[in-house]
Amino acid sequence: MTLQYALELIGTFVFAISGALAVREREHDIFGAGFTGFITAIGGGTLRDILLDAYPLVWIADINVLYAILVGILAAFIFPNFLSKLRKTLFLFDTLGIAFFTVLGVEKALSLGVRPEIAAIMGMFSAVMGGVIRDTLTNEIPILFRKEIYASACLAGAILYLILNYFGLERDWNLLISVAAIIAIRLVAMKYKLSLPRLD
Repeated sequence: MTLQYALELIGTFVFAISGALAVREREHDIFGAGFTGFITAIGGGTLRDILLDAYPLVWIADINVLYAILVGILAAFIFPNFLSKLRKTLFLFDTLGIAFFTVLGVEKALSLGVRPEIAAIMGMFSAVMGGVIRDTLTNEIPILFRKEIYASACLAGAILYLILNYFGLERDWNLLISVAAIIAIRLVAMKYKLSLPRLD
């Protein structure tokens, strides 16, 4: 198993947890929570692949993606209190999910021959759209439109990946560094309540 593939499954797993936990306090049944977890996990990557005309879609081509989603949803039901505590303190699962999916989205776009600028946007897009769909389904203001540094952290990580790739850094190291950078930006921004300037 390559590092990229492992990151893809981990990202799918944590996004499924994030989606399933998002409806925990709304008295949804296991199907409702599972559906939200599923859409959260595959939403961004599916939209990215459609825009890039990449078929078959990743979750259709690889059954392990569906298994990762199922395990994530089951984990949310078996360990809800423990996972919710982590989610509330550090938004851990969103942070891990957007970090993994950003770099994987960049790699997918580059493999299809698009320009680096478009690859960075596709990386950001595939990272944030699952969360936007999740928030829309749960009747929340999408996190993309709140004050938090969210999509901008993804874009910064995507650009860092492209820069390190340009200078020839070994691919696995590039993946790890770029993922770590997105996580660090997001956590520091949340800890110190940092945000981008508002448009007044």
